[in-house]
Amino acid sequence: MIILDFSGRYNDKSPVHTRKNKGRWPDTFIDEPYVQIQLLREKYRDKEPGRIPLPQNAQQIWRQHKYAVMARNVPLYKKIGADVARMSPRDDFSSLARLLVESLRTPPSQGGLKNALQHMWGYVSDRYEGPRDAVSVRSLVPLLARIQDLTLRHRQPYLMESVALSELAVWIQGK
Repeated sequence: MIILDFSGRYNDKSPVHTRKNKGRWPDTFIDEPYVQIQLLREKYRDKEPGRIPLPQNAQQIWRQHKYAVMARNVPLYKKIGADVARMSPRDDFSSLARLLVESLRTPPSQGGLKNALQHMWGYVSDRYEGPRDAVSVRSLVPLLARIQDLTLRHRQPYLMESVALSELAVWIQGK
């Protein structure tokens, strides 16, 4: 939870202590992820939506998180995809929201990052006008930068709402 104090600075009230307990997450949530979505939906009801809209159903929240999950755990990615395919847009997705949040707490492997970025590249590669050999997976930083640039420039709808478009950058800096 972030609270703005009177000096204009943010006070972080989250139980996650990233500097002291790097990589450790609390066992509980202040509010369950699905409740957080409901709270945000109410808070931003009359405001312009951001790049990633608040999910309305299981299919939408899965589309938003699938490449981030793929980067971490391909078998889980396949299982969630199959489970979501059997769900109705009216089904409760609170347990899915929790599973997705929990899965993103695991750092992705180098191979997982490459795999997810290669899948994402498939959505924008037809828009890339440079030499094909310039797109290398040896260095993930420029590959992600190209994906981000092409996605935003051409408003590629599927990737525009993907959390991986920004979230994976945390894990590949300098790789």
